[in-house]
Amino acid sequence: MTGNTEVVVVGGGYAGVMAANRLTRRDDVTVTLVNPRPRFVERIRLHQLVGGSHEAMVDYGEVLAERVRLVVDTAIRIDAAERRVWLASGGPVGYDFLIYAVGSGSADPSVPGAAEFAYPITTLEEAQRLRPVLDATPATASLTVVGAGATGMETAAELAEQGRRVTLLCGGALGPYLHPRGRRSVAKRLAKLGVTVLEGPESRVTSVTRETVRLSGGHTLSSAVTIWTAGFGVPDLAARSGLSTDVTGRLRTDETLTSVDDERIVAAGDSAAPSDLPLRMSCQTARPLGAHAADTVLARIAGARPGAIDVGYFGQCIGLGRRAATVQFASRDDIANRFYLGGRLAAKIKEFACRNVVKELADEAREPGSFTWGFENDKRGRLLEAERGDALAST
Repeated sequence: MTGNTEVVVVGGGYAGVMAANRLTRRDDVTVTLVNPRPRFVERIRLHQLVGGSHEAMVDYGEVLAERVRLVVDTAIRIDAAERRVWLASGGPVGYDFLIYAVGSGSADPSVPGAAEFAYPITTLEEAQRLRPVLDATPATASLTVVGAGATGMETAAELAEQGRRVTLLCGGALGPYLHPRGRRSVAKRLAKLGVTVLEGPESRVTSVTRETVRLSGGHTLSSAVTIWTAGFGVPDLAARSGLSTDVTGRLRTDETLTSVDDERIVAAGDSAAPSDLPLRMSCQTARPLGAHAADTVLARIAGARPGAIDVGYFGQCIGLGRRAATVQFASRDDIANRFYLGGRLAAKIKEFACRNVVKELADEAREPGSFTWGFENDKRGRLLEAERGDALAST
């Protein structure tokens, strides 16, 4: 491909910023980043914004390469045939290649009353909406956190550390990702903070009102503020644009992250579903997928064959207030093992990890191509080989 190449990145989160920065490796590539917010959101710190210990934002000037043009607007439709992205402001942005990195947000809760009376916190605006509500709520009032994944555990601990009365409703197991040893570490810390943890099938929420939460076991809990952290969803931009998606709305791609519909559209982050085997929604996944999406585009510009993704994992860091955390280690294929760290050392590791993510983006802005990831995922290759074998057997 000769001449200048226009690349539009839709979404300015961890994956989108990483991709945009990496694309500036070539001088003949013009990069436009479309994002609805004028500042970068540290999504992994939103529970701290809710607790009032961090604003969870940094200026794009700190993490975005100077050559990347930031357009503060919302993409409402992708016209793949004409290679244009239509914006909420009314105008289109043309592209030669598009990187789809719209991320994820709160799933629409199907529980009666949850949409009206519970507060989700998976986006900046949701967390900002909740913050003044908590400020106006008496310190002795009962708070309920629904969902015992990383966000739920971190939010419950953050609020309990302030002396709040918090109940954490698991709807199943506490921290289902965790190894039993790591789970016990988290449970011990939550108990020390005074969090009431309700596990098992009877802790599933069946309805929410302004002042109560009703459980499947028949109990009704008083709740001055109910915080909803159960489940993630993705924006429907791809589906609205006529692109192929999986059942949750993620853009379907091959192993190079290229859309199954159009080789000029490449996905990254939470909104990607490579080979219908999507990876864990996380910051840990977003950065290497963002880098790989950029590498795929750069390979196509150079007339080369893009490589397949190879993203492995180290585990999960869970902040449990400002003075403790649990670091759960895992195999490269994302299966938690018996090894973990807890307490103050884990808290320092968690804080380092949060800061280092921003540093990695800033480093990629200054030196595009510098980001590397060293974890390989052997299990993914085996799963893909098995699927190919099943497909051949059925023909």
